[in-house]
Amino acid sequence: MAKAHQAEVCAVAVAERSPIQEVSPGELEEEVEFFNRYYRDQLAKAQKVAAEAGISLTTQLETGHPAQAIVKAAEDGNFDLIVLGHRGISGVWARLLGSVAEKVSRHAHCSVLIVR
Repeated sequence: MAKAHQAEVCAVAVAERSPIQEVSPGELEEEVEFFNRYYRDQLAKAQKVAAEAGISLTTQLETGHPAQAIVKAAEDGNFDLIVLGHRGISGVWARLLGSVAEKVSRHAHCSVLIVR
């Protein structure tokens, strides 16, 4: 789709911080470094796949609540479209909390394409 429309593509990964727990500063630093390394690796893989497909891809690593961070990145980047997956969380959690995809689609300033 990006290639057909000659679109600029930005992959946004969001490292969600867990609720405050009683952890030592060392444990918190280890967790932050682990997730930063994980998401940097995922974004590097996305860049490789995009390059192989002939698509230019920029990446962003954000921290915070996933829906809020995605919506803010889209606003700051003046995105025309947000494309995201839907994990299919069901049951009580979905009814109480809602999904990231649902929250993004409700709050984004632009169109949202949810892929199942």
